[in-house]
Amino acid sequence: MTTNIKKIENKLLELFTGSNGFISAMVVLLGFLVATLLLLIIGRNPAGMYQAILQVVTGFDSRRGTWNVRYIGEWLVMSMPLILCGLSMGFSARSGLFNIGAEGQYIAGLTAAQFIAVSFSGAEAAKVPFLYLSMAVLGAMSAGAVWGGIAGFFKARYKVSEVVTTIMMNYIALFVHRLITLNIPGSNTFRTPDFPAAASLSNPVLASLTNNSRLNDGLWFTIIAVLIHFLIMEKSAFGFSLRAAGYNREAALYAGMRVKTNITAAMAISGAFAGLAGAVVSLGVFTHGRVLTVFEGYGFDGIAVALGGNCTAIGISVMGLLFGMLKSAQPLMQSRQIPREIASIIMGLVVVFIALRPGITMFADWYKKEKTRKGEE
Repeated sequence: MTTNIKKIENKLLELFTGSNGFISAMVVLLGFLVATLLLLIIGRNPAGMYQAILQVVTGFDSRRGTWNVRYIGEWLVMSMPLILCGLSMGFSARSGLFNIGAEGQYIAGLTAAQFIAVSFSGAEAAKVPFLYLSMAVLGAMSAGAVWGGIAGFFKARYKVSEVVTTIMMNYIALFVHRLITLNIPGSNTFRTPDFPAAASLSNPVLASLTNNSRLNDGLWFTIIAVLIHFLIMEKSAFGFSLRAAGYNREAALYAGMRVKTNITAAMAISGAFAGLAGAVVSLGVFTHGRVLTVFEGYGFDGIAVALGGNCTAIGISVMGLLFGMLKSAQPLMQSRQIPREIASIIMGLVVVFIALRPGITMFADWYKKEKTRKGEE
């Protein structure tokens, strides 16, 4: 019996000290546990929260015994920009940078996509259907890359903190967005003219498969972005040089790597991911451009998604789906007398617990060394 307990203890120590994925899974479970306790304290039935989540993930409504796949489509729609903004933060973090500017880069991409989409009439766009859509998407990615690259340039050339720069550029992006969008002919303080059909990411097949949800071709762009993030960071020499500079800049310089160029490139690529999120939301979810008055929060949520997913492509995808699930479940929770804020509490708790991960790892390392010193192993 004692031997089995020691084996379990050693296995747990190994997981806590060597598996970031295991710790992430544990903190997510802990977040749900705390949320469950909070609901019990305020006198609500936690089953309502889990029923809402089940309905989002499977489309099954346990109260009525009905099934509607539209909920799955809307879950994916909500998750796509979170994943893309998470990739933005994750890419820069793996390069030793902290990009808080994904929100501004997202707005830059959204602005460019909307401007390009409404710049052509329906007749012009119909002549070469994929040309204008490609121009809008590439324009969004380029705008995001420029917005991120500016912060990267100042970091590389003048050692200006990317945290300060990107925070300030979030606000600049919002005001530049309003300046440009309000001056598009036919726009008012709320919206632009409608997009031509050829500049839209809407996909009738995906919509019909998910019972007329808003699921669109942004799904394929998101999958491709995840693959690109993975291939660059895990399988390319360029990704290795970025990670090397992130771990130890001086060692990377000694090895002959172009650290300054890599910093600018990393922030530009990071911005391109967020800019793509702007295109996916603006061209995929809406039929017209919007005039934003406040931040939409995708970029800020992307920071939590990236941290929770250990800044890896797979981890970010999983965490983006989790956060998208919680956001999509909020209206369903409210219909079951569960405060919708509980979803935000869970997301916040996950981030807090993730921040405590280094301390947990340090304690596990210390405990393991103490056991070894005392001769218990």
